[in-house]
Amino acid sequence: METNLAVNAIRVLSADEVQKANSGHPGFPLGAAPIAYELFANHIRHNPRNPGWVNRDRFVLSGGHGSAMLYAVLHLFGYDGMTIEELQRFRQLGSKTPGHPEYGIVPGLDATTGPLGAGIGMAVGMAMAEAHLSKLFNKKDLPLVDHYTYAICGDGDLMEGISSEACSLAGTLGLSKLILVYDSNRISIEGSTDLAFREDVKKRFEAFGFQVLEVPDGNDTEAIGEALRQAKADTARPSFIQVHTHIGYGVPAKVDTASAHGEPLGEENVKILRESLGWPLAEAFAVPDEVYAHYGALAAKGAEAEAAWNEAAARYKSADADAYALFEKFQRGELPSEVRAYLEQPEQQEKADATRGVSGAILNAVKDQVPWLFGGSADLAPSNKTALKDAGDFSAEAPEGRNIHFGVRELGMGAIANGIALHGGALPYIGTFFVFADYIKPMMRLASLMKLPVIYVLTHDSIGVGEDGPTHEPVEQLAMLRAQPDLYVFRPADVNETKAAYLTAFTGGLPTVLALSRQNIAPVCTDPKDALKGGYVAAREEGAKPDVLLLASGSEVPLCVEAKALLKAQGVDARVVSVPCMELFAAQDEAYRAEVLPPDVTARVAVEAGSKQPWGAYIGLGGGAVTMETFGESGPAAQLFQHFGFTPENVAAVAARVAGK
Repeated sequence: METNLAVNAIRVLSADEVQKANSGHPGFPLGAAPIAYELFANHIRHNPRNPGWVNRDRFVLSGGHGSAMLYAVLHLFGYDGMTIEELQRFRQLGSKTPGHPEYGIVPGLDATTGPLGAGIGMAVGMAMAEAHLSKLFNKKDLPLVDHYTYAICGDGDLMEGISSEACSLAGTLGLSKLILVYDSNRISIEGSTDLAFREDVKKRFEAFGFQVLEVPDGNDTEAIGEALRQAKADTARPSFIQVHTHIGYGVPAKVDTASAHGEPLGEENVKILRESLGWPLAEAFAVPDEVYAHYGALAAKGAEAEAAWNEAAARYKSADADAYALFEKFQRGELPSEVRAYLEQPEQQEKADATRGVSGAILNAVKDQVPWLFGGSADLAPSNKTALKDAGDFSAEAPEGRNIHFGVRELGMGAIANGIALHGGALPYIGTFFVFADYIKPMMRLASLMKLPVIYVLTHDSIGVGEDGPTHEPVEQLAMLRAQPDLYVFRPADVNETKAAYLTAFTGGLPTVLALSRQNIAPVCTDPKDALKGGYVAAREEGAKPDVLLLASGSEVPLCVEAKALLKAQGVDARVVSVPCMELFAAQDEAYRAEVLPPDVTARVAVEAGSKQPWGAYIGLGGGAVTMETFGESGPAAQLFQHFGFTPENVAAVAARVAGK
């Protein structure tokens, strides 16, 4: 069978998907179909019968708007569930063919890609995980981890700054099993890329340290294949292949035009497409049997590749059963019982301490029992306390190292962490200052969408930053992150609450933020299991019923305990409630929440060195608040807390007023 017929099957199915939905992006699939075919037919090792095969090659469609092309490929290769009916349901509610690829919904998909450039960052993370694990486990002639990461990207991906952040690091790390294929069609939504994008992309990637290759004719699958072979032959550098394509190929009225990007071709143009390609069938979604047979034979080669790996893995296990058992532990990522016991065990904190320091101590206490912990900081490890002692630095020369130096690249770091988590076999954690959650946020959102257990160690959590001033003092960031679905946001006060945060991060199945203090905080929690409920009574009233509830997180919990003593002298009986994680507290049953926050006690005050907004559900319209409603200031932390009213006296005064006393 001719290769052209197999390539055109991808084109025609993609056009049919978009046309039936009357929504989507047909131009990219029409131009890039030869790239997709050559990759999946002759280079990417994948087994449609077992999409999660550990040693498969990874593939990321960074330009996720081209999803119709990927769905067509997965259908033709026979991925379970990717039926012709699902292609016909493209972009419809409840389908396996959403507008942009969604991990966990689309069979055989390695990453959710939406924001342009994010997929490149995730591909870098996958390649980093592969390099790390291969160094840890591979033996001579017995490679357990030995695969490539491929990504197709476009002009929009390369305009986004995240691509430069991630690829700069990829070049520094010499990730030779990372191959980026650039669908260079020179068109964006507004028109020619000359409007806003005239740089020499090849020189940029040469400067990053990539091998740079070029394919002049995007329809030449043999030339694309040769470039991919050259890419794999370079064992020192990642590779970047620029393939010159024509958006909207096959439709004379649309080719090389912006209108081909994001609107259906129209029934007449779909007909013209079939004619210009010489497609033998006029019916929509109809594919010749010989095409299916061709793709079926290619899929069988993938099954053979997995079978060969399974045989090699069996030999590995026979040669070194302990190493293979450890490899399986890395893949499962289950928290060892001794670590769970440590994190659940109450710890006596002798003095006030910064939770960033407590966090660093916990990471190092568990690192040997959780050897799949793999992460670092955006050039802030000494401040974030994220360094794993005696665990080595991950580098081109030492990929077995566990400490990643991301450089000052917060957005790229967030995407890379997602890629590490998606790859499997490593648990990523990343760190920076909490105020720079603004830079990471889009990648956090993708982590939540994919339910990836990424750990975010975000320190310097309030105006306690002090002298660095309002540019570095997070005010609205807690509210921003608490508004995000499927994200645990912890602001712990002491060692036991921080233990609860890590236990949640290790076992909760979702991304978890630890917002940690720079300043020392007096201990308040006696048992991590209390904090695991997200909210609990930190200091109980003395009478049968409290006059007022003081709700706080982090450094403001001991402040409320001090205010409680002042209120007692005024005849006001207060209860202090610590709420280190609103998401976990909201997940408790109604009876427990009513026990902690009695519904008939409506006098309530929220105390937190951040925005008031998240507390409305707990304090009601009549509640009081000692919170931040402006940006911070530059000055010593102690002076700032006093300046903004975070004193026992002010909290007590607000509470007494709310209590009507």
